[in-house]
Amino acid sequence: MISRTNGHERELVLHHRLPAYLAAVSTAVGVGVESCAADFGNPASAYIALDTRLPRYPGRDVALLWDERHGWAAVVEHDSGQDLLVVAYLGGELVPGPQRLARFLAAVWRGDVPAVPVAPVLHDGEAVLLDGLRRYRPDDWQWPR
Repeated sequence: MISRTNGHERELVLHHRLPAYLAAVSTAVGVGVESCAADFGNPASAYIALDTRLPRYPGRDVALLWDERHGWAAVVEHDSGQDLLVVAYLGGELVPGPQRLARFLAAVWRGDVPAVPVAPVLHDGEAVLLDGLRRYRPDDWQWPR
């Protein structure tokens, strides 16, 4: 059952559960939590720097980018160093399991994902976001200081 939320509940869930989720995803894709950054604003967003290069973009840094409207995307740093270039969107769930992200990243690395020209709109309401994040316990991770 999806529950209604208030601003205080949103803030608590985002500040405690989003970092736990990012820690789980970062572990699944082979990097530490020090590679993660989160913005708890509206919309909430996150960034996970990766220790890999894509064969199609050999000289560019790669990352996973998430926001509460579009979900996850694999991105590379643009040549100018200012904007991120989206390589592929995951689509589907707003808060997919970490292993799904690992499989997505492997498919992106192999070039096995179709190019999606437009970001998918995945936000089905705040309750869907918060319910997805509640699966991740804040005591399962340690945010770097």
